[in-house]
Amino acid sequence: MTYLDYNATAPVRPEVRQAMLDAMRAPGNASSIHHYGRSARKLLEDVRAKLAKLVDANPADIVFTASATEANHLALQGLPRGTRVLASAVEHLSVLKQPIDPQIIPVDGNGVVDLGALEALLAGSDQPTVVSVMIANNEIGTIQPLAEVVTLAKRYGALVHSDAVQAVGRLPLSFAELGLDLMSLGFHKCGGPVGVGALVMRPGLTLNPYLYGGGHERQLRAGTHNIPAIAGLGALMDRLLSEGEVERQQQGVLQQRLERGLQAFGAAVTIIAAKAPRLPNTCCVGIANVAAEQQLIKLDMAGVAVSSGSACSSGKVGASRVLQAMNIAPALLQSTIRLSWGWATTAADIDALLQAYQQLLPKVGDKVGDKAAASASAQTDTRQIPLAI
Repeated sequence: MTYLDYNATAPVRPEVRQAMLDAMRAPGNASSIHHYGRSARKLLEDVRAKLAKLVDANPADIVFTASATEANHLALQGLPRGTRVLASAVEHLSVLKQPIDPQIIPVDGNGVVDLGALEALLAGSDQPTVVSVMIANNEIGTIQPLAEVVTLAKRYGALVHSDAVQAVGRLPLSFAELGLDLMSLGFHKCGGPVGVGALVMRPGLTLNPYLYGGGHERQLRAGTHNIPAIAGLGALMDRLLSEGEVERQQQGVLQQRLERGLQAFGAAVTIIAAKAPRLPNTCCVGIANVAAEQQLIKLDMAGVAVSSGSACSSGKVGASRVLQAMNIAPALLQSTIRLSWGWATTAADIDALLQAYQQLLPKVGDKVGDKAAASASAQTDTRQIPLAI
């Protein structure tokens, strides 16, 4: 089976799995003062330091959570009551579906936030405000102009939060250079464990806790730490700190291979936001008049697993709200799927997808998949970067 749904979740890396299993062999609550507790606490703080190094932040400013969704809620609901939330139209639902109903910042046809509309919203109120714009979109891969967003927000005295989940392991991240106030992180999209997320905070920023109970995480997040998941996160950090740039280049080579192959199918295929800066591991593609559900079923039968968009929509197949916000043509709204890959993907996986596509485009000819794969292989230099798992 070929798995191309990494933006939903990735296969767990072997070193991550082993670190989690090792951590499960010993008891240990990081809040306990005995030997096992102290060992768990040391592991916790070691991993916090590694994560801080990866994202260029202070370890003391990182709060561990159970997920990126929880981190988003802590970031936005933890601000003083009465804070206005401005969120881009293509944010994850854990940002858009907040008790504090966000005001929406529109996006253009590539899914890029409309800076003029953002400035109008900022200028229209003197209410305390936080702007929430993700670094990169989970469905189309578009990278947002976050530096410009931050500059604009600061001009009006607003805070800036960014959901950086899809950027982890796929883009270089510097919390300090971005000038953010809050950044949410998750790790299972790039081979890390489910069950741990993090919120990075600007030094000196004060939040109210989202969960109450014990005094964990400087009293900002109650609940016993998930030490096995955090141990797995430590192994992931080791990998990304040492091999992250190589992996990003590998993913970019595969994107080039895939998209050149898709373009060989001709005008029937549309790559969404093709001209915008995008993640190196994501391709949102539409086939006019071939429903997304039909594509998913046929690709699954051919042994290729993909998705029609966000995996957080209860398994529904239908028009993407992200594409609707971009005003994508109606003919493509119901016929677009998301392809995403990562650490274990090979050139053979990409070619398997291209071969499977010939079943979706019967009018083009029986050998169209062979031609597309050949085109991708001929035009993409895979020798410069090894495509090893």
